[in-house]
Amino acid sequence: MKPKALLSWSSGKDSAWALHVLRQRGEVEVVGLMTTVNEAFGRVAMHGVRAELVHVQAEAVGLPIWIVPLPWPCSNFEYETRLHAVLIRAREAGITALAFGDLFLDDIRDYRVRQLAKTGIDALFPIWGTPKDTPALAKAMINAGLRATLTCIDSRRLSPVFAGRDFDLGLLTDLPSSVDPCGERGEFHTFCYAGPMFARPIPIQVNGVVERDEFVFADVIPRRENSQREPESETDWGNNKGPGRGCRF
Repeated sequence: MKPKALLSWSSGKDSAWALHVLRQRGEVEVVGLMTTVNEAFGRVAMHGVRAELVHVQAEAVGLPIWIVPLPWPCSNFEYETRLHAVLIRAREAGITALAFGDLFLDDIRDYRVRQLAKTGIDALFPIWGTPKDTPALAKAMINAGLRATLTCIDSRRLSPVFAGRDFDLGLLTDLPSSVDPCGERGEFHTFCYAGPMFARPIPIQVNGVVERDEFVFADVIPRRENSQREPESETDWGNNKGPGRGCRF
């Protein structure tokens, strides 16, 4: 029997690509997706994606979703406590590995390994490489049919005009040279809506763009036939920045 693994699922392109790679290699059986959700606003930490869309993604890849609910505000201690509880439950269910879509940041990788060492679960990094690899990786994703929309922009690193754009070859051409093509340093985050990891594409539309502190969020919703924008209030978002480094899970 293959080892059972969860995949840390941010709703973005890198975690989606990690699922594709894990399935191609066949070394582990991915049995679920694990996602941190800000329970005050019902959105994925950092990416700002509505939790309902993560459930749609899970259905499209044929896997159950393991939600790690986070309060707001959330200290790193509280974040790690809640994450640890879910990982212990996973270990009791026979899951022995947790995979991540990280690409090259050593400090993030080291942090994950230290956290998992407390649970007896191994860390997997199926698409790990180096900074020089990401231009080719971004093109490989796109050429394989992966489609994603930029949902969160760090305006200190990338112009807010990129919020809501598709992750495509045109985007790669337009990105400043200072920005990693995969956004690995936090320049941008995405929502993946199509690709070889999905049984079917997820119809979406951008419902508007909002700014919170230094971050700009494109609100993605399921595509409606009448394409009308949904009303929103200030409480729909908060500043949604997550509990520091830990929010990258």
